[in-house]
Amino acid sequence: QVQLVESGGGLVQPGGSLRLSCACSGFTFSMYAMNWYRQAPGKERELVASITSAGDTTYYADSVKGRFTISRDNDKKTGYLQMNSLNSEDTAVYYCNARRQSRYVYWGQGTQVTVSS
Repeated sequence: QVQLVESGGGLVQPGGSLRLSCACSGFTFSMYAMNWYRQAPGKERELVASITSAGDTTYYADSVKGRFTISRDNDKKTGYLQMNSLNSEDTAVYYCNARRQSRYVYWGQGTQVTVSS
């Protein structure tokens, strides 16, 4: 059974930091690229960051570049998103996604991140 379980979300003040985790099981994690998406109320889901299966290449949306860092530990079958200098525009439900080619795509259930004073 494929599972992607996000954790680490919560309420944080502007300027604060959070680290999201995505624990994966039920598939060969090391063969899948990992992505983090987010969806704010009333907005479409958007890609925030990506990392290749080997962890050697990353991508960031312009809105988070320089503030967020995506990483992975293939031994632990876990992906991470370190989020620094958070602001209100980062408030959203964050989803992790594992993808291999375009055929195998798995999603987590999402974790809420709220940035507010």
